[in-house]
Amino acid sequence: MKRRDFAKTLGLAAMCFAIGKANVATPQSGPQVAITMDDFSWANPVKLSAAERNAAILGALKGHSVKAAAFVIGRNADSETGRTLLREWNNAGHLICNHTYSHRNYNAESMTTGAYAEDILKAEKVLQDFTRYRKLFRFPMLKEGNTALKRDGLRKFLKQHSYRTGHVTIDNSDWIVDERLRARLVKDPQADVSPYRDYYLKHMWDRAVYYDDLARKVTGRNVKHTILTHFNLLNGLFLADLMEMFKQKGWQLIDAEEAFTDPVFQAEPKVLPAGESIVWSLAKESGKIDKDLRYPAEDGEIERAAMDKLGL
Repeated sequence: MKRRDFAKTLGLAAMCFAIGKANVATPQSGPQVAITMDDFSWANPVKLSAAERNAAILGALKGHSVKAAAFVIGRNADSETGRTLLREWNNAGHLICNHTYSHRNYNAESMTTGAYAEDILKAEKVLQDFTRYRKLFRFPMLKEGNTALKRDGLRKFLKQHSYRTGHVTIDNSDWIVDERLRARLVKDPQADVSPYRDYYLKHMWDRAVYYDDLARKVTGRNVKHTILTHFNLLNGLFLADLMEMFKQKGWQLIDAEEAFTDPVFQAEPKVLPAGESIVWSLAKESGKIDKDLRYPAEDGEIERAAMDKLGL
């Protein structure tokens, strides 16, 4: 069987999991986590060129012997530079997945299901020729619909086109740390970046512990986690440190393709607005632990305030 045919068969088989299977136990020794990386925004580099950042991120993944999933904004691969950079991911064996062409917010009042679906298919045309392309789709900003009509309409579209949702289990605000880091380096290219590294690792560990605890409360077991990261300077500099931190704290790094076999990713919570971390949505749907939740789940405001106090 050809690789692409096998992948398609695997994807269709995964779709057969019932929603209620999200709490089926999977034997494992402890927490497991896969790296998923959004956007593939390589333009306007600071400190590292696009090629240098790409090499650093791929080098960090290779150094820890894991295969990630890149959720690519189609427009970022719709140029010779973008294709060249993404080809390096493909050749290294990482998953290449759909993140729409334009990275628009599905919850926007002006956004229709039809227009959004067209944007997904436009990205597919750009990405489908990469041999490691898989029909996993991740909603930009994790916004999956602010009405039942939009939520259910897009879910129907994805199923009709053999897509699965590439959910995040561990949400976070790495993007705001990156924003602050880049702003500092623009002002002072020689600035000490270690405080940003330290804050980043502390923040990511805090969010990992929070969502892992939430997942066990909701499902009664350990899930195979997918952590959200972005293709940014922060991870160009510190992704290797992030993975090493997880290993030192007893977490196992796993391939993204393995993580997405966990039944939790087949769940379709009936919550509104839809989206955010899949375990957050399941917790919200359960109605049992609302006191532990906040919305928007990871909007960056808490981190902005904390970083302000630290002068970052």
